[in-house]
Amino acid sequence: MSFRRTTIFAALSVLVLYGGLILSILYFFDGRILWESLNSSRTLFSIRLSLLAATIATVLALLIALPAGYALSRFHFRGREVVDTLLEFPMIVSPAALGAVILIFFNNPLGDWIQENFVTFIFSFAGIVLAQFVTITGVTVRFVKSAFDEVPRELETTARTLGASPLHSFLTVSLPLARRGIVAATILSWAKALGEFGATITVAGTMAMRTETLPIAIYMHLETADIKGTVALILILVAIGLSALFATRWLLNRRS
Repeated sequence: MSFRRTTIFAALSVLVLYGGLILSILYFFDGRILWESLNSSRTLFSIRLSLLAATIATVLALLIALPAGYALSRFHFRGREVVDTLLEFPMIVSPAALGAVILIFFNNPLGDWIQENFVTFIFSFAGIVLAQFVTITGVTVRFVKSAFDEVPRELETTARTLGASPLHSFLTVSLPLARRGIVAATILSWAKALGEFGATITVAGTMAMRTETLPIAIYMHLETADIKGTVALILILVAIGLSALFATRWLLNRRS
C-alpha cells in the first residue's frame, strides 16, 4: 500500500469510527419520541440553559484568552512556561475531578466568603457557567495562541515603526489577521462548553428546570433506562454542535 493510500485510509478510519458510533444510535431512533422531546418544557429548558451557559462561559473565556494568548505568543516573561503548562490542566484532570476541585475551593474560607458576599455557585446557574468556564479556558487560550502564532511578527514591527502604539498594532494588524483562528477557537470552545458534563454535574447538580443542562438530561434519561429518550436528546445535542461547526466552516471558507 502506498503512502498516499495509507494516510487516506487513516483519515477514513476516523470517519468510520465516529460516523459508525453516531449511526449506531439510529437503531433506537423513534421519531415520535424525538418530537415529544422537542415539545417538552423540560427539554426546551435544558436546551435554553445549555445554550445560554455555554455562550456566557465562552465569552468570559475569550475575554481572557485574547490577551493571554497574545502574551504567550509574543512575549517572554517570568512564569511563561508555568502558564503554558497549566493550560493543559483541564485536559489531564478528568472533568469530574475538576468539578471536585471547584467544590473543594468553595468549601474553604475564601470560597465560602465569596458565596456569602457575591455569587452563590454551588447548585446554581452561576455554577454551571463557572464549571464550563474553567473547563474551556485553557483550551481557548491554546487555540488563540496558535492563531496569533500564524501572524508574522514583521507586520507588527512595521506598524510600530510607522508610529502605531502596541494596542493600535494589536487591534489593526494582529487581531484582524488572526480572526479566522480566533473564530474557530470560539466555536470549538463553545461546542466543548455545550457538551460539558462532568464538572457541571459535580458543581451544579441535576435539579430539573434549574440546573439540568442538555448533557445532564441525557444522563438522567440513561439512568432510568430510557434508551429512546436518551437517543433523542443525543441527536439534539449532536445536531446543535455539528450545525455550529459546519456554519463556522462555511463562514470561514466564504470569507477566505
